[in-house]
Amino acid sequence: MTRRLLALCAPLLAAALLLVAGAGQAQATGYRYWSFWDRDGGKWTYATEGPSTARPSDGDVQGLRFAVSEDSQDASKPRGTADFEAICAKTPAEKGSKRVALVLDFGVQADAPAGETPPAPRTACARVPSDATTAEALAAVAKPLRYDANALLCAISGYPRKGCGEQVTAGGSEQPAADEPREEGPSVGLLAGGAAVVVLGAAAVWQARRRRDA
Repeated sequence: MTRRLLALCAPLLAAALLLVAGAGQAQATGYRYWSFWDRDGGKWTYATEGPSTARPSDGDVQGLRFAVSEDSQDASKPRGTADFEAICAKTPAEKGSKRVALVLDFGVQADAPAGETPPAPRTACARVPSDATTAEALAAVAKPLRYDANALLCAISGYPRKGCGEQVTAGGSEQPAADEPREEGPSVGLLAGGAAVVVLGAAAVWQARRRRDA
């Protein structure tokens, strides 16, 4: 009895698994955003706080990179010169202020929003008050900046013109923002639920036949 039921349901279960797996792959996304980095011991480390709260010290090097990534584990690091002495060579120290070297990497064309071209990477030396945040250092050398309602940094030097942390599919197409209407296909949960209904229906048919033949 059990073997006959398994034989009947196995093909349906296999099809259901393939359907759910395919749906999961189709929904795989990354996010297009400015990642924030600290230069530590000659290498980049992903910052543990955002530019609006980070307060660098005099002589620090910080970087920002615009790219598409799933999370901090696969985020693209800033490119180019990352040496404080080279970046701030022409900016002398002043009492009551600090100098912060900034590496601004606008990313590559493949990660750019539709219709936009990323500016060339550049560096800047911001001289700001001693208690200034990284956001204030950016405002001193890389205006205009753009933030969203949650204080997420969306644009540096006006790039990109629109968008902020939007989802991007594996194929590169953008997903609607959270406050925009969505027109999506069935979710993975709905597909899995439908597959389960099919399997349960097959089991019910088998049970009915068994009672009729008894």
